[in-house]
Amino acid sequence: MFDSLSDKLQETFRKLRGQARLSEANISEAMREIRLALLEADVNLEVAKDFIDTVKADCVGQEVIKSITPGQQVVKIVNDRLVKLMGEGEVPLNLSSTPAVIMMVGLHGSGKTTSAAKLALNLKKQKKKVMLVAGDVYRPAAIDQLEVLGREIDIPVYSERGNPNVAQIAANAVEEAKFEHIEVVIVDTAGRLQIDQDMVQELVRVSQASRAEEILLVADAALGQEAVSVADHFHKALGLTGLVLTKLDGDARGGAALSIRKVTGCPVKFIGTGEKVHDLEVFYPDRMASRILGMGDVVSLVEKAAEEIDAQEAEKLKKKLKKNQFDFNDFRAQIKQITKLGGAESILKMLPGGRDMSKAVGNMDPKHFNRIEAIILSMTPHERENPDSIDFSRRKRIAKGSGNTLEQVSGLVKQFNQMRKMMKKTGLLSRMFGGGGGGMGGMGDMATVPGGGMSGLGLAPAGLSKQEKDKKKRLAKQKKKQKKKNRRR
Repeated sequence: MFDSLSDKLQETFRKLRGQARLSEANISEAMREIRLALLEADVNLEVAKDFIDTVKADCVGQEVIKSITPGQQVVKIVNDRLVKLMGEGEVPLNLSSTPAVIMMVGLHGSGKTTSAAKLALNLKKQKKKVMLVAGDVYRPAAIDQLEVLGREIDIPVYSERGNPNVAQIAANAVEEAKFEHIEVVIVDTAGRLQIDQDMVQELVRVSQASRAEEILLVADAALGQEAVSVADHFHKALGLTGLVLTKLDGDARGGAALSIRKVTGCPVKFIGTGEKVHDLEVFYPDRMASRILGMGDVVSLVEKAAEEIDAQEAEKLKKKLKKNQFDFNDFRAQIKQITKLGGAESILKMLPGGRDMSKAVGNMDPKHFNRIEAIILSMTPHERENPDSIDFSRRKRIAKGSGNTLEQVSGLVKQFNQMRKMMKKTGLLSRMFGGGGGGMGGMGDMATVPGGGMSGLGLAPAGLSKQEKDKKKRLAKQKKKQKKKNRRR
């Protein structure tokens, strides 16, 4: 989401680092570029102005101008101010009552129902006993959608089909929760227009009937400044306790996440990072600031890895690597682990300098994973366990069975063999997936091991075709001829 803003800020910082010393003149120029970057990212005008004024005031202090590394000092100041802008720390949910009631409110299409299920799953992982309440009695199939999601995550859904009184449904659900010893009740409500006073008043009645401790606004990050306006309107009517920003995995410019806390005073508590039920993250302002400034977010990556990666499988892999027994079955298992973590590009972006690495690596299309898996599945069990047995005739059969070219299969086998040798020397995958009891202590090694990186994982195109090789040779010859002509002149 913050790709464009991140690129522009990093370009500004590169210019500052290139300066022998900082002055008010070059700081002013840098602040002008940062201000433009913020406005292009759809940050509120007043918020952008206040942000630049405070950053500039901090930067022109003598201790920064006289610093040995003034450019780095400016980055630190911008980071600190970004954290303060978005809220200085995580704001947890208030779950003091039994049951604690959480209301999900928002506009049509903002993702309330899915977010309610995501939040329920998040709380279930914290060992909370949760119940979902179908409070959207207007949208066709809204109750069905919530019940399907509830079955998927194994969480009960309370509904009263045919009852149009949402406040009564919420009150009855709370009574049912007390009887069933439910700890948290999440009420999904109908989407509405912010100007629809009748619908907003209905939410007020639901809040009063259920005695909701948390009223979370689900806002689409792609709305930009409109999301800030929506949050302000709902906050005045209901007294919001927090926000859930959805669709942060899309092409939203990010201004809402930076503006919403300052304008409304409501903290962002969660962010939706995808369409699946597990794609919900707690919002940490310091981690988000690090991502925006290109410094990565290793802490979140490690937490995600600890949750997703099977420690027993990691230990098995570690033992196999020590014995040099890594085969295509293990390779396929590691591809699945990377996919669980959001894909290679997602992992890279959470590492310090990962965005630059991602650009250098080039094409990391998830379809490459699918192609690799198709090739591996077209092998016999014997071939997967004994990669050295895959000769020319076997490669031809595998290519035909997987719908790939012979060059692609040969390229993958060659890359696999190179990677196996590299891992024997460096222990790369055991550090990535086996360090610290299944943790991710060596994740950064992906970028630093010579010959490693994404091409080593088979993400770069697996071998050039004959036509591509011939074209490359022709271009090289043409360049050589042109150089000779230039010398004669």
